[in-house]
Amino acid sequence: MQQINEDIKSGKWKQMYLLFGEEAYLRKQYKDRLSQALSGDGDSMNSHYFEGKDVNLGEIIDLAETMPFFAERRVIVLENTGLFKSGGEKLAEYLDSPAPTVYFVFVESEVDKRSKLYKQVQSAGHAAEFAAQDEKTLKRWIAGILKKEGLQITENTAEAFLDKVGTDMGNIRLELEKLVCYCMGKSIVEREDVEQICTTRINNRIFDMVTAIGEKRTKDALALYYDLLALKEPPMRILFLIARQCNTLLQVKQLKNRGFANKAIGEKLGLPGFVAGKYVTQAARFKERELRTAVERCVESEEAVKTGRMNDTMSVEMLIVSVL
Repeated sequence: MQQINEDIKSGKWKQMYLLFGEEAYLRKQYKDRLSQALSGDGDSMNSHYFEGKDVNLGEIIDLAETMPFFAERRVIVLENTGLFKSGGEKLAEYLDSPAPTVYFVFVESEVDKRSKLYKQVQSAGHAAEFAAQDEKTLKRWIAGILKKEGLQITENTAEAFLDKVGTDMGNIRLELEKLVCYCMGKSIVEREDVEQICTTRINNRIFDMVTAIGEKRTKDALALYYDLLALKEPPMRILFLIARQCNTLLQVKQLKNRGFANKAIGEKLGLPGFVAGKYVTQAARFKERELRTAVERCVESEEAVKTGRMNDTMSVEMLIVSVL
């Protein structure tokens, strides 16, 4: 990120940039900043955007070879093409000696660092990874946004806010906008404000549901499920999230049993440190065989729906009861 900021400030550009990683908010922010800085204001004639896996590489290369129209640069933005996982060899060969007037901005959530295209962009341009931010960084970012609005927030309240809304920066930004409006006329954001106005993300409800399952609280687990249905969440999406949660807990349990610390577990599973700690605590409520059984029953529940043996709502309900 620092390199991109320096390039924007100095105007000394690489001919190709790759923005990748799971933090979509930062990817979008830097994509927009780079595109605008490279293209200049309102230069639609020499700015091109392509998205998806069906991009025509021949067309893109032909466009790259075309001289810009009354401008220094032609800017091509390619997003979510999958070319950095497979199929990017032809473009990698072109980028070995591109037209001097073309500049590429690639935006991907996932890349294969062994791919020819990734290696080419990394060596001839700049590849920036936008990973999930840690708790300390997020708290500092939250405090900075609120400070601009004349509000303060304590560390404990910021932690409660993150626990409720999650660590996705795009979602955090939206929830902060709600919080700022709700706290108009105040100087300090209280925990009660967070509870009143901020929306609990569905993953947190799933987390609470699995906690209730681990603590043998059938009634509470089912109540959380019915709440999600009332919020129009599809049962099969709820099933997918329960399965993902149980699978993550199984991996956490296995790593913890092998002696890994919370931070190392988080790094291996792509979880922020403070989130990994919560998963370790939750995994401790289960035996490893219980988590294996839970994952297997999730698969069985999905199969029961797909084969028509049970409707989706009842299938998830039976899963919650059977795992307890």
